[in-house]
Amino acid sequence: MPVGATRDAGPGAADGSVPPRPRILVCAYACRPALGSEEAVGWNWVQAMASFCEVTVITAVFHRDAIESFLRTTEAPWARHVDFIYPPSRPWHYRPTPSWRWIEGSLLKPLMNSAYRGWLRAAARIAARLVAERPFDLTHQLTYVGFRFPGGLWRLAPPFVWGSIGGLEDTPWRLFGALSPVGMLYFGGRNLINGLHRRLLSAPRHAAVRAGPGLIAATSGIARALQRCYGSPSTIISEVTTPPLRVGALTRRVAGEPLQIIWSGEHTPGKALPLLLRALARLPEVVVWRLTIFGCGSCTQRWRRLSRRLGLEACCRWRGQVSREAMLAALDEGHLFVITSLKDLTSTVLVEALSRGLPVLCPDHCGFADALTPASGIRLPITSPPTFIAALRDALLLLHDDEARRRCLSVGARRRARAFRVEAKVLALQAIYARVLAPTGMGLDGTGRR
Repeated sequence: MPVGATRDAGPGAADGSVPPRPRILVCAYACRPALGSEEAVGWNWVQAMASFCEVTVITAVFHRDAIESFLRTTEAPWARHVDFIYPPSRPWHYRPTPSWRWIEGSLLKPLMNSAYRGWLRAAARIAARLVAERPFDLTHQLTYVGFRFPGGLWRLAPPFVWGSIGGLEDTPWRLFGALSPVGMLYFGGRNLINGLHRRLLSAPRHAAVRAGPGLIAATSGIARALQRCYGSPSTIISEVTTPPLRVGALTRRVAGEPLQIIWSGEHTPGKALPLLLRALARLPEVVVWRLTIFGCGSCTQRWRRLSRRLGLEACCRWRGQVSREAMLAALDEGHLFVITSLKDLTSTVLVEALSRGLPVLCPDHCGFADALTPASGIRLPITSPPTFIAALRDALLLLHDDEARRRCLSVGARRRARAFRVEAKVLALQAIYARVLAPTGMGLDGTGRR
């Protein structure tokens, strides 16, 4: 069915007819089913939008096969209300190949940013043509979530929504002791460039003002930065969405069983796995544990050498990159999830861990501070690497020795995950879209009623 055609839209109007849904044009470079990270962010937000809107999504062409395969086989009602458009890929456009991934994690990252902007320009040209051809009630710049990349939708006539937005916060200088020399150089350079971009880039400033009530921050820290840098208030909505909650009993650890700890992330300096390894090395010998490590990257071999040097190799299992299904299955068998990132937003895998009933140990900063409650895990002070290592060691020891406490946090984790369900995101989006559409007189059911 062509985009813009009226489809079933839930409750009917007073005369018994079915009013059209609002028509939304979305730019989401990263948007793909059955993946995590930014691809999951894009996919889950589109799902929430399509539950009450007619959605046209401009996304990267290399997602096409996975998206069309999903749409051919799904019976989800929301899928009937979304269409995808794929700008042709050019040699100079960014795509997450191994070589581009290496560039992204290196000092050459400005090349990646330039290549991604090339794709955004192509998407903006398509968006301008679509807006000229079809009536859209609003536009929404979605992924990537970085503040440097507001895309081109904000320049078009329909009301504009931007977010969730990330990337405005720096890596705290006090944590640089946890980084390798290369990591210090990378994140130090990023901090300096971030400061320049916050002050000098005009497109993010104009897009933030243009969004007005449609400005969305991924975390409370990002919201404060948007207010400080651009004078723009924003609504806080976490970028991540929980997968379906695990059905069945929570994992129980029997007496004498090793504490099964899970860590997952790219093996890059900012993910700071050595903080966990050093905390484990300080545990008493009577503490029995096993650590399963997911992911890969430039730091893998260096981290493996560190685990051997600390005498931990026999208790560490390095799983590498696995499918999302395998990751969720591993979470179902774990007892505890640990995050050590020095800079992040909320982290998709944190919410996935909560949804499987795993208590989370994480730094008390970034989006983790917003996502985790005292009933679902332990937020650890990160004033310096040594204080974090000591606090992490104490938390591991506590939950190893007190299974009742761990079980209580496990129940709280599953309860906390409900705050990140698609249903919650739908309600939050409806409220934002209603505010954005209010000056136009357009209601969320496509009529003049609000």
